[in-house]
Parts: sequence; structure tokens; C-alpha cells
Amino acid sequence: MRLTMKERKAVTAKMRERYSRAEKKEKGRLLDELVALTGYNRCYAANLLGGKQRSRLVTAPRRRRRRVYDAAVLAALRRIWMLMDCICGKRLVAILPEVMGALERHRELALATDIKAKLSTISAASIDRLLAGERRQLELRGRAGTKPGTLLRHQIPIRTFAEWDQTQPGFVEIDLVGHDGGIAEGDFCQTLDLTDVASGWTETQAVRNKAQVWVLRALQELRARLPFTLRGIDSDNGSEFINHQLLHYAVTERLTFTRGRAHRSNDNCYVEQKNWSVVRRAVGYARYEGPLTLHVLNELYGYLRLYTNFFQPVMKLLTKERIGAKVRKTYDAPRTPYQRLLESPNLDRRAKQALRGQYQHLNPAELKRNIARLQARLLKLARRPATINKPIRYAAPNHPWRRLSVTQNS
Repeated sequence: MRLTMKERKAVTAKMRERYSRAEKKEKGRLLDELVALTGYNRCYAANLLGGKQRSRLVTAPRRRRRRVYDAAVLAALRRIWMLMDCICGKRLVAILPEVMGALERHRELALATDIKAKLSTISAASIDRLLAGERRQLELRGRAGTKPGTLLRHQIPIRTFAEWDQTQPGFVEIDLVGHDGGIAEGDFCQTLDLTDVASGWTETQAVRNKAQVWVLRALQELRARLPFTLRGIDSDNGSEFINHQLLHYAVTERLTFTRGRAHRSNDNCYVEQKNWSVVRRAVGYARYEGPLTLHVLNELYGYLRLYTNFFQPVMKLLTKERIGAKVRKTYDAPRTPYQRLLESPNLDRRAKQALRGQYQHLNPAELKRNIARLQARLLKLARRPATINKPIRYAAPNHPWRRLSVTQNS
């Protein structure tokens, strides 16, 4: 006859008192008796009588591992993570040895030998685990926004002198990012964003408005900064790009000029994702207008291009496979645009030497300080549009949104 659970607990409690006072041979006899009465496993019964567990099976006590990444390692990791714009562990672990070397070279960071050794062998998962609390504190709550999703690229050629080659630097996508502050009225600054398809190298230039003359001039300035030869341009169907001036420039300079499909902004996927990850993350969504603000924007972009291209690793999508309702994506190893250009067989030796020489003189901590300084100045220059209290015009006349007004944020 098997005992009930309540009876088993009562028997175990009684025998535990005798077991604690008994000698070794007597303990063995009591253990045999408890196993016969309750049907417990012998190891489980021994744990119950020994007081290690009261009501459930206990395995061997788990040994606590010695902590490898202590407070000193976490402090150094957090500082580097903040300097690297709080990127994810997979991207940070790829650039961590180089960043530590650059910071030590410019005397921004002095690490003990053991801390440096631990950071050199830390994994991406450990980085994310150690910084999880810091990341939660920096998250924006109670606010929704749109981030770039999975984008596909497709070009419709306008005038072609060469075929597109996604493995060769020089074929770029361009786009304009408007800084209208929410109401697209009047003149406000625009950012011309240029992204190389092969390497991810990104250049930005602010212009006073969308006029064709300013866009073409900015494109010429960006072309002069590129560490490779410009071979092709791909844009959307905006009038700032699809015009006689830019077409004539492409024909004269023998550049491949293509455009995406109408109303398909995701055709320019490489530059579209940089609109958010580079431009919006750096300058936000406020309204910028006037020559002084334009100057500050371009000064900020001068530091941002070096910080982004030399110290921000990116991952490129290799394959995408749909399995039922799930999509499995495979990415390559995270590398900075600078590293991808050095690995490219299509870039000549002289250009690579120039990039290496420039990289040796760059201090990521100083770049980050200059960017933060100009961001604070830009925030003071940000303006709300003069039509702040006018109703939203894109709503239908009888729609309830028509009665709403845009209010200024505090």
C-alpha cells in the first residue's frame, strides 16, 4: 500500500530527526527503511534526510563559476561601447581590437594587460549580456517610430555606359533627407546621402533646399571626397535627380545613371537604410533652415563621415531563405567600409595606402566629442515652422483629422 504525499512528508520529517542523531550504520538502515516505505529514489531520499531538499528532487549542487568579466572590464567595455555609438555586440566585437589600439595610440584609454586580454577574447553574446542593463536605460519608451525594414534593390536604367557591378566600389545610390520638422512648407535644409553599394562607404552633404543646382553641386563635392572612382549613380524618381542637369552631367562624365521604379522607395535599399542609421541618428527629425544651420550641419557631417566609414562595422545580407512562415537570413562578418575597401581587389594600391595613412591619424574618441559638440549646437539652432498652428492639410475635408492642429513639443 503506497502512502499519500501528506503521509510521506510526515514520515520523512519524523525520520529526519532520528537520522540527524544516528551514527553511520544506523543512517544506512534508516535510509533503507524510508525507501521501502515511500518508494523514493535512494539518492533523493538521502537528500531529504540530510536536509538538502524538502519537497522535490535535487540534483548535485551547481558550482558557481568564477566571474571572468569583473567591474573593471565592464567599465572599459561600457566606455568603448558608448564611443562606438552603442552598436550591437556582433558589430562591436568585430572592431573592438582595432578601436582599443586606436584609443591607446591617441592616449584616450589606458588598459591593464589582463583587462585588454579579456576584451580581446570576449564574445558578442557576452557583450550583449554585460551591456543589457545599460541598453535598457537608453531605450526610448512610450514612443513609436518607423525603422528601415528588409529592402530589395532594383534599377531601371535611363542611360547606361557600363553594367552595374555590386562587388566593385564606385556604383552608388543617392537620396535626399528632408529636415522639415514635420511640416514641409517653405525652405528648409536637405541632406544628400550617397552610399556605395559594394563597401557601404557613406558620404553626406547638406544643401539649402531641393533645387537642382544645389543637389548637383553637392554631388560634385561628394564625388571629390570619395576614396574610389565614381562609376555609377542610382536615384529615386524625384525631380531633384531626374532632370536635364544631372543627366547631362552623367553623360558628360560617362557615369552610369539609373533610377528606381516609381513609388518604390525600397528600390534604393542601400541608401535608404543609411538615411536612418546615419543621418537621422545623427541629426534627428527637427527643422533646420538658414545659412548658419547649414554650415553647422556640414561641419558635423565632416566628422561623421570619418567616424562612420572608419569605425562603424556593417553587415551585408548574403542569402535569404523562406522556410514556411519564417525567413532565415545569412550575413557576412561585420566590417567597416574602410576594411571592405582595403579587401577590395578593384581599389588600386595608392588609394589603399592613402586610406591607411588617414586611418592612423584618426582618434574615434575625439571624433565622437566633436560630433556631440555640434549636435548640441544644432539642437539650439533647430526651429519650428511658422505654420505650427495650421491644420494638417493632407487630411480629407470631412475627416476628423482635419480638425486637429500640430502642437509644439515641450
